[in-house]
Amino acid sequence: MILLTGATGTIGGLLAHRLAADGVPFRALVRREGVTIPGAEVVVGDLDDPATLPEAFAGVGQLFLNTAGPYPDEEPVIAQQFAAIDAAVAAGVEHVVKISTAGARADGPMPLGTHAKIEARLAGSGLAGTVLRPNTVMQNLVRGIAIFTPDGDLFEPFGGKVAHVDARDVADCAFAVLTGSAPRGGTHDLTGPLALTAAELTTALSTALDRRIGLVQPGLDELEPILLGRGMPESYVKHFVELARLVGAGLLADVTTAVTDLTGNPPRSLDAFIAEHRDRLRGVPAPSFWA
Repeated sequence: MILLTGATGTIGGLLAHRLAADGVPFRALVRREGVTIPGAEVVVGDLDDPATLPEAFAGVGQLFLNTAGPYPDEEPVIAQQFAAIDAAVAAGVEHVVKISTAGARADGPMPLGTHAKIEARLAGSGLAGTVLRPNTVMQNLVRGIAIFTPDGDLFEPFGGKVAHVDARDVADCAFAVLTGSAPRGGTHDLTGPLALTAAELTTALSTALDRRIGLVQPGLDELEPILLGRGMPESYVKHFVELARLVGAGLLADVTTAVTDLTGNPPRSLDAFIAEHRDRLRGVPAPSFWA
């Protein structure tokens, strides 16, 4: 039995759909009664309340571990994933597939340091583990995480190249490992086939949408006052600015073959993603960040 956390999220939802489509039995951990996930045995439990987990983890052979990102505080995310790892140990789970992040490092800002701490907990747990570290996912462009201004321009503070990866490829990698078509173990940096600068991204968007997409790209010295002025918590801003510095220095620029190595298929391209989601991209509103 495979247990999914985050089965209603972007990557977890795609994985759940793939498992259901292939008839693979799986269980989904949800916080509330009444949630339905096609193909899943739905169990109620809360990672914020470890006492609710033993029943959900009973009889589980593999765990897919993914939760919402650490904004604006990493401690809840660390506590949730530690609780899941501890519950997996207690239940005798054989293997964990953890979704981490590209560039995870112990001394890094959120989310890099956050996931490094969780990876270390998993490594020290005695459980067999496979760590998938996706680059920035393309779906951020259409789900309100990428920031478009009221004028339709892209606000992009990260100055370096980014090898965006389709979340479907991340889910496919997890599926391959969980179902045995790819070997367990190791840490895999998941990327798309090409790394682009923000200017190159806006050019690709402009071409696909048949209108000019401008680029708002503040320097690092301008970024902190902009973020504070837009209401981002001060405790998080220092992490964000440091992350922007690291991305500008090439943190997310490497392109890997990991998606192909794990799934046997090439990663989806950003151009193909933009073309597929053209209508949604045309209608992406400016978020409250710009209110």
